Amino acid sequence: MRAVIQRVTEASCTVDGAITGSVQQGLLVLLGVEETDTAADISWLAQKIVNMRVFSDEEGKMNRSLLDIKGSILLISQFTLFASTKKGNRPGFTRAAKPEIAIPLYEKMKAELSGLTGTPTAAGIFGADMKISLVNDGPVTIVMDTQDRDNH
Repeated sequence: MRAVIQRVTEASCTVDGAITGSVQQGLLVLLGVEETDTAADISWLAQKIVNMRVFSDEEGKMNRSLLDIKGSILLISQFTLFASTKKGNRPGFTRAAKPEIAIPLYEKMKAELSGLTGTPTAAGIFGADMKISLVNDGPVTIVMDTQDRDNH
């Protein structure tokens, strides 16, 4: 599972001219699901996302988490995070999970994040042609992959 996490002052997702989800201060999370991902990957990544200290304290240091600032999350599915660009000029997406695997894991991540924050997680629509608007704050952008975690 791969996530691109952006600190935002606002973000929204629009599908067919209708807003499907929006947040003010918080995080925009672009989530790619791989065939081998599990519930353990979701738990680990969700905990990292809500507890990551990327928000400024009184001294301007990144010492506060999303939970500390009572921020919101906009979660967007993005299979292109698993693009392979090794051959040719057209990316391949064979590592990205098929919808029958990815959708339940994406929905589980949405529920996990909602449970951890105590507020609903705003979201896009899986597989839709989404238009994402955001104001990246900082900018602060973090890339995380569950394959990189220490299993100890």
